[in-house]
Amino acid sequence: MNAPIRTADPFHKLIHEHHMWGLWEIASQMTPHPRPEAVPHQWRWSLLQKVIEESATAVPVGDERRAMQLFNPGLNGQWATTSTLIAAVQVLLPGETARAHRHSPAAIRFIMQGDGAYTAVEGEKVVMREGDLVLTPSWQWHDHGNETKETVVWMDGLDVPLVKSLNAMFFEMNAEWRAPATKPVNGSKALYGSGRLNPTWTKENSRFSPLMLYSWDRTLEALHALRERDGSPHEGISLEYTHALTGGPVMPTIGCRVQLIRKGEQLRPYRVAASSVFCVRQGKGRSVIGGQAFEWEKGDIVAVPSWAQQEHACSGAGDAILFSITDRPVLEALGLYREELQ
Repeated sequence: MNAPIRTADPFHKLIHEHHMWGLWEIASQMTPHPRPEAVPHQWRWSLLQKVIEESATAVPVGDERRAMQLFNPGLNGQWATTSTLIAAVQVLLPGETARAHRHSPAAIRFIMQGDGAYTAVEGEKVVMREGDLVLTPSWQWHDHGNETKETVVWMDGLDVPLVKSLNAMFFEMNAEWRAPATKPVNGSKALYGSGRLNPTWTKENSRFSPLMLYSWDRTLEALHALRERDGSPHEGISLEYTHALTGGPVMPTIGCRVQLIRKGEQLRPYRVAASSVFCVRQGKGRSVIGGQAFEWEKGDIVAVPSWAQQEHACSGAGDAILFSITDRPVLEALGLYREELQ
């Protein structure tokens, strides 16, 4: 946002010298609709593959992760993929572990490549497979390990820019390399992974979902069960990952969605007062975002700024599936969410 132009007369000089501005000088900043500085941008899998391969020898895993942060070119070097979200590509080689830490930003992990690595979240070892969604809620101890013989890659999604803007950033490194295991492996999946059938003896009452692992096989089953339905003319067969007990978003600041765009399907344009980042899980397609066209395929990651008009189509030989993170839960909670459908 540009600074207002200084006016030189004595009255304006007086208020400016004392850190005041007249509304008449800044009223133009009350725009009729959002004008984000973030721009639509695509990180192609062909590039990410090269970065992943070279990072294996260029960057050791120590106190920090081998995670390449995706900076939006419209945000002047800010640690941000959209105005409120950061996405990154993280790589864990066979036999590697990443030290336990915790932070106030909430995080998710969407597994892009490889099976069998784990994230340990607050004492629960969560074993991950390709396509799985793993939650790391705010201020919970977590570490990573790869006990397999293959390289594992995932997309991180965090609300870092939002937390920074609220001056609520906290971070702590664990005294131990790995936090103590206090729960069964994939214990939350055993308790809460049966859909809307939940144990009556637990007393979970958290803002984030107590289910840490949303498995890809269940997700794919749910998408295919609805494939023959009409779906949304703007988003196709679009499903939201939900809080296992309340049915709300998985976390207060990050929503997670998955959408199936059927072979040959051209969706209608729309815009929403919420930003998002999507990762292509399957297929090929084309999106027009803010007037800019993007041809995408499996592994590509694309940033979608708030209020940018977007439309998506499947152009490959089969269906396309997109996984996305969004700040929509924040906008909805504050009563600021809007949409415009065409």
